[in-house]
Amino acid sequence: MGYTDQRFDVNLSILFTELPLLERPRPPPRGFTAVELWWPWIDTATPEQSELDALKKALEDAGTQLVGLNFYAGQLPGPDRGALSVPGEESDRFRANIEVAADFAASVGCKALNALYGNRVEGVDPQIQDTLALENLVLAARAADRIGAILLVETLNKPESPLYPLVSAPSAIEIVDKVNAATGLGNAKFLLDIYHLAMNGEDVSAVIAQYADKTGHVQIADKPGRGAPGTGELPLEQLLDELKKAGYDGWVGLEYKAADAAASFAWLPVEARPAR
Repeated sequence: MGYTDQRFDVNLSILFTELPLLERPRPPPRGFTAVELWWPWIDTATPEQSELDALKKALEDAGTQLVGLNFYAGQLPGPDRGALSVPGEESDRFRANIEVAADFAASVGCKALNALYGNRVEGVDPQIQDTLALENLVLAARAADRIGAILLVETLNKPESPLYPLVSAPSAIEIVDKVNAATGLGNAKFLLDIYHLAMNGEDVSAVIAQYADKTGHVQIADKPGRGAPGTGELPLEQLLDELKKAGYDGWVGLEYKAADAAASFAWLPVEARPAR
């Protein structure tokens, strides 16, 4: 199979950031027509409708399909790793964002919404955070279901996100299962990020074998360095083949760093880049 048998999208929040947001969806000359985004407005959970409309128009004018979108996650990039388990104003912002993000996703045909869990807060009982998180994830799952989308729960890696509690595949799967049990909708899924799993020292092949059926989205970067495939030690082509054989046929997000984004796709033939 190999890379040419996958469905790739480009994360425009980590690649092409030298361009203004509204210029990043343009596919030529890169050739990609599917993209994903972290929440683009890190300073607000509820941007003006004119800002949402401008991004929608930029995607449509470029003929680019948004296939994944984060809910509001605080300062990301930055010190935060989500807002939904953080008591107080951040949790309130997340709740205010739920319907905004879902409505925007619906307007552009995006079918996957990612909810980053949030860091542990010093002095706050983790059980209080986990109870709040489940309440907010249930609300997010229902909003996603309303627009025919899935809710994603992501594992990050402990070296880079030491305060984030979901730093193993089983820890994220536990949350996925709790949300599905609470809603009865079955639309909560695992975001399987190969880079984060590898950085945590997990056996990625074993994770794929065990959890491919609960996986709703995949992201990749090479390790170490979080660069493009081929810049590190991970057998990414083999791992994506394993996912395919295990039944995963969804999107693979390119969430890696590159000093020159336009030149960082030499590993992928141009004909394999358009959405299909």
